[in-house]
Parts: sequence; structure tokens; C-alpha cells
Amino acid sequence: MKKYIFLTAEGYTFQPNRESPEPDIDNLQVIGFARGNNSKEAFWSLVKENSYLLETTFDEIFCYELAGHYEKTQAHYYLKREDRVRH
Repeated sequence: MKKYIFLTAEGYTFQPNRESPEPDIDNLQVIGFARGNNSKEAFWSLVKENSYLLETTFDEIFCYELAGHYEKTQAHYYLKREDRVRH
């Protein structure tokens, strides 16, 4: 089976130590991960395993298929360090 990540552009993000009550970053929120033979099957699996999602105000969700070796492709970066890359 293939693995998918489900995301939404709905919602807001606030940066730490903000002063404004207004959201200040356009973002994506991770809704969850699920497996399926295709994206539709994975979507229904996501909903079945996380039925609380039906009670949220999220509506539009999209997904990407994750590469079979996605764990090995993880990388970390920093905005506040001079070298910006985690060693």
C-alpha cells in the first residue's frame, strides 16, 4: 500500500511571542497520514480511523503520496542560526 499525507490550507498559524492578535503566517496544517492503494482509498481510511475529523470545521483537504523512503529524506533547517542547517 502507498502512504499519503493529508493537508489543508484552512486555519491559521501564529508565530511564538507575537504581539498582534491577527494570524501572521500563511500555512498548511497536517490533518493526518493514511495508507491505501490510491489516494481516495487512503482518504476514506483517514476518515474512518479519525472520525473526529468530521466534527471539525475543516472542509477542503488535499494529499501527496509519500515516497517509499521518505523517512530517509528528512532534513532540518533553522532560520536563526548562521549555518541554517542542522548537523
